[in-house]
Amino acid sequence: MSDTRNSPAINVSTRSGKRRLILVATSAMVLLVCLTATFLTRGAMSNLPNRNQHSGLVDQQPWLTASSLANLAVSAEEKQCAREAERLADHEVDQAFAMALRQAAMETTVLSGPALDIQNKVKNLGLQVKEDQANVDGLIRQIAPKQGTAAQDSLGDNLDEAKAQLQLDTDEMNDASDDLARASGGDKLTRIQQELANREAAMQKYDSQANSAGEPAVTSVKHFGTLAARIGGWFDQRSRMASLQQAQSQTEEDIAALTAQHAILDAQSSAATAKIRNQTGEVAGVDAKSKLAGMAHAHDLAQVHSILEDRLDTEKQLSTVYAKWSAQVALQHRTVRHLALQSMAWIAALILVAVLVWWLVQALLDRAERNSTVDRRSLHTLRTVVSLAIQAITLVLVLLMIFGAPSQMPTILGLGAAGLTVVFQDFILAFFGWFVLMGPNGIRVGDWVEINGVGGEVVEVGLFRTSMLETGNWTDKGHPTGRRVRFMNSFAVTGQYFNFSTVGQWMWDEINVNLPASEGTYQTVEDIHKAVLDLTQKDVKLAEAEWKGADRQHALGQFSAAPSVNMRPAASGIDILVRYVTRAGDRFETRNKLNQAVIELLHKPPDLAPQEQQPAVSSH
Repeated sequence: MSDTRNSPAINVSTRSGKRRLILVATSAMVLLVCLTATFLTRGAMSNLPNRNQHSGLVDQQPWLTASSLANLAVSAEEKQCAREAERLADHEVDQAFAMALRQAAMETTVLSGPALDIQNKVKNLGLQVKEDQANVDGLIRQIAPKQGTAAQDSLGDNLDEAKAQLQLDTDEMNDASDDLARASGGDKLTRIQQELANREAAMQKYDSQANSAGEPAVTSVKHFGTLAARIGGWFDQRSRMASLQQAQSQTEEDIAALTAQHAILDAQSSAATAKIRNQTGEVAGVDAKSKLAGMAHAHDLAQVHSILEDRLDTEKQLSTVYAKWSAQVALQHRTVRHLALQSMAWIAALILVAVLVWWLVQALLDRAERNSTVDRRSLHTLRTVVSLAIQAITLVLVLLMIFGAPSQMPTILGLGAAGLTVVFQDFILAFFGWFVLMGPNGIRVGDWVEINGVGGEVVEVGLFRTSMLETGNWTDKGHPTGRRVRFMNSFAVTGQYFNFSTVGQWMWDEINVNLPASEGTYQTVEDIHKAVLDLTQKDVKLAEAEWKGADRQHALGQFSAAPSVNMRPAASGIDILVRYVTRAGDRFETRNKLNQAVIELLHKPPDLAPQEQQPAVSSH
């Protein structure tokens, strides 16, 4: 029943886990696709201006393209090509404006329909204005010789009326002229002139911005000193080549369009010339005005034809410049690709050298392990340290080759040092703790110490770690437990440690003897005291001499190393506690000698000691 109840929960958990896994996988895939697409379309912001972006009557695309490409030029050779492209594009656009102005003027000379009626009205009003002006001038001449008469007043009124009529006819003629300009295409001519004025103002602003000459291509390529910079430069050059190829394609399209216009204009010029020849060959019925208009029209077509040929030649030169520029970028592209491959080769060589060095070190360590010249644990530690060091050095060198040295090196070193100090603070404290432990008040190999509750005999004081053999309680057993304790030096420095191996490594030890109450107990105590004095006399003198030397150095009180024998009542008799001074390293040997002496005293022959119960002897 329990399995049946738990199975739905397990299924739900499994389904939710699968959904989370699918969600994570989908998000990761979308992120990867977006990042890849962003990288591949990174040059979208630097595309050439679209031809449809310019809504004017004159196509200024050649100049817009050349000016936008000029910002992409890097080397001196590229900047020279950019300046040449700008010069040709500027000339082509100027010729385009000249051609557009002339064509607009040609369109206004041939009128029909309402435009022709408005033109006739303008002509009639012009004649009327001339008559009004002549009338005004005549009245002025008439008034001058008749000053001061009644006729002068009458002529003055007529003059004012004539001037008013002149003003009315002039205003009407101006309005008709505006209507004629709009109907005959004069508004187009005005717009073209306005565009030309705007272009001239923009060109003056553009010319005021001086461009740097740049460095030669070989020198500019050498700035890509790292692998990342070379790869980035390689992709940037691909984008530049694509833009140049796009500009060249647009120029080729313009050449094709101008060629088609040239063919149409040739046909129009041929037709106009043939028409003039036919009119010249006629003997009678030829309108002189029509003939002159045809000749003027043919002349205008010839001028437009000349401008168009100039534009066509300029576009061809511009296409050649773009091809030369693209070839220069392609040369730099190959150079940067060569440098990138060279950097990759250096990185591969560095990794190969690191692997070979690692193999060599491993072989040397294996040989040392086979010869048993070094401890196996030390070899394992050394193997790990060397492997990590080789990997870290190789990684740092590879990163330097890929990204180069950081620009803010002092700041980075400071932050790195602070971070390493925080991370390796235990090792740093352990290193300086070694100097503390090796100082005059520190510990040495062979000392019996207690460090933060762990007691034992010191067997090694390393640069970072200290090792000792763990023992039991100092006043109880004092035997090694067989465990080797290793700890960081900071463990002892930040905590507390006791060194029981003081000056001369002297320490107090004791033995305990239990005697039954009898008449000879006091004599036995005296005999034990005398035996202890005899056995420890030499150690007592040495200990007192060393302690007195320490007293004089540090101005401490007097110490006595004489043994003592104390009696305590017990349930089974009397406990005798014997305390004495001995060297830390000789404590077990001295204790055995004293125990042997006490046992011999307690086991004297019956004639020397009364019959009594054998005492019990214990030592601590």
